[in-house]
Amino acid sequence: MNGIFNLIKIVVMALILIVGTSAFAKPINVKLSTTVGDVRFELYSDKAPATVANFLKYIDGGHFKGGHFYRVVRLDNQVQNTIKIEVIQGGLDRAENAQSFAAIALEPTNKTKIKHLDGTLSMARSAPDSGTSEFFVCVNDQPSLDFGGKRNPDGQGFAAFGRVIEGMDVVRRIQNMKTDTPDPDKLAYTSGQSLLDPVRFISFRRE
Repeated sequence: MNGIFNLIKIVVMALILIVGTSAFAKPINVKLSTTVGDVRFELYSDKAPATVANFLKYIDGGHFKGGHFYRVVRLDNQVQNTIKIEVIQGGLDRAENAQSFAAIALEPTNKTKIKHLDGTLSMARSAPDSGTSEFFVCVNDQPSLDFGGKRNPDGQGFAAFGRVIEGMDVVRRIQNMKTDTPDPDKLAYTSGQSLLDPVRFISFRRE
């Protein structure tokens, strides 16, 4: 009887340890160096494990070298967008010889509990489960990007997985750089949001 009681205690203690470790998992810090300054992020692998693992695959493999911030969305350059947001977007979209891995499943904010607030790091996507290498950083709070938000018609929102811990001044500087001037009679979804001089990634690494 004592043996069974001791076994139960061991199992309970093990469960407490596992839950406790998960609840207080230390964020993973990474640093992005660009041609206009550095941005440091913390990534939440306990809350968005698949998204963080995918992102680290690009970082650890050196795949982000040669990438850029190439798109910025401000209140003054999205007249064609009904739901307004403020972000800067980057990744490998314009990098030469870029390698993209298989798309990952969407980890929505209603499951991760990571909201799109000022400085939140999140995965860009088109359809659900289509995120690969492209990401964005929020400027100011952006609730329309959360699960149930209306920026994306499917209502699934975007996969937030980290936040800026240093360098929001660099993010805001990039957001205010000059963008293309579109034909007002031929406005596409991202017209007027492409940087005239994309900001190149020098390095992206763990700290």
